[in-house]
Amino acid sequence: MSAAITYKAGKQPHPREHRLIFRNIDREGFNPSIECFVANGGYEMLKKAVGMERQAIIDEVKKSGLRGRGGAGFPTGVKWGFIPPTNTKPVYLICNADESEPGTFKDRYILHQDPHQLIEGMVIACFAVKATLAYIYVREEFPEAAIILEKALAEARANNFLGKNILGTGYDLDIFVHRGAGAYICGEETGLIESLEGKRPYPRIKPPYFPAALGLYMCPTIVNNVESLCHVKHILEMGGEEYAKLGTPNNTGTRILCVSGDVQKPGYFEVQVGKVTMGEVINDLCGGLKPGRKLKAIIPGGSSAKVLRADEVFKLRDGRELGIMDIPMDFDTMAACGSMAGSGGVIIMDDSRSMTWVINNLNNFYAHESCGQCTPCREGSLWMKKISDRIVAGEASPSDVAELERVANNIEGKTICAFGEACSWPTQSFVKKFREEMIGDTKPDLEQAVVNPETMLAAAGLR
Repeated sequence: MSAAITYKAGKQPHPREHRLIFRNIDREGFNPSIECFVANGGYEMLKKAVGMERQAIIDEVKKSGLRGRGGAGFPTGVKWGFIPPTNTKPVYLICNADESEPGTFKDRYILHQDPHQLIEGMVIACFAVKATLAYIYVREEFPEAAIILEKALAEARANNFLGKNILGTGYDLDIFVHRGAGAYICGEETGLIESLEGKRPYPRIKPPYFPAALGLYMCPTIVNNVESLCHVKHILEMGGEEYAKLGTPNNTGTRILCVSGDVQKPGYFEVQVGKVTMGEVINDLCGGLKPGRKLKAIIPGGSSAKVLRADEVFKLRDGRELGIMDIPMDFDTMAACGSMAGSGGVIIMDDSRSMTWVINNLNNFYAHESCGQCTPCREGSLWMKKISDRIVAGEASPSDVAELERVANNIEGKTICAFGEACSWPTQSFVKKFREEMIGDTKPDLEQAVVNPETMLAAAGLR
């Protein structure tokens, strides 16, 4: 990072950060205009890219080892290579800017403060995969971001970085902003595609509807996250092999962690993947827990990630044993510890938190956001909400905790998209890790309570 860069008071990066994507965020004198972006080296990598062979760009991204930053962590270059080599249909690229995973708040900073970084990354990616039309699917709740993006796209067209005959190369591309449908499920790539086509955002069955083969309008489509696409220009600038030296093997580059909850300094931090531990995130980057409190639990990758207890010891396949504070913040170790790095939303909970209240809060969210296409998810998510509502209200029996777990188990793996796992994993993990606490919030004397038959009929809508 250049020593000449200064940041706004109180917004300076932590010394442990390594800023690529967030280099210009909260920077003194930087604004979203194309003039400012170009003055700071913007679009130079696009000029380089359009003079390269398309496959060479894809190869650099593969060499970089970049994994998607939207949640799944799938290798970006490999995804680009899935477009059938014999394809004769139009190719589309969609930027997934529907940042709706609770605990995640990184992409909106890019959209608000450095939109041309995203646009440059998108144009390079489109050139590489031969796309001539692309969309930025932006979350409905980001109205200001949509306005900023529209202005930035107009600036890019006016400067020949977008539109017809880009930079005199004969390559045509346009990018349009599409406002989202205000639903969590629109962040799922096939639900997003359905929404973009003007339909209800019901996710598609995979196989056969893998977007790279059968995506938008049944044509090959690449769907990448905002942060993922921004990395593309930095990979070209550094070279894939040099970029891969950042981070750790199979977990390369940098990623942005969004830390919220019971820490003294919550916020965003761009770090090399796997080069900081959970303990360093809490105690170093975030200034520690709140005074007088003890760590109770952590959700490491957005609300759909499984919760980790503070007192757990995690045994890995290589024989290592890690406490929660020793877990490196990378994709593979987090998975080995029974959770996931996900979208980078790290939620810290101290001993003041009721775990029953927390899971009830999550269950309310997922019951509200289920698209309703799959019966296990549609019925099960609401059922979990109602059970946890009763537990929080002190009107549940101890066996209701087991029933809550049973319902979650009957959702996981039985739905078209991963929303089933997103809503069941939190419940499964909270019941497993905090069963005694949740049972302690129930009333044993309700165990043998007889439900009035008339109440049962009314609840079933039969009277």
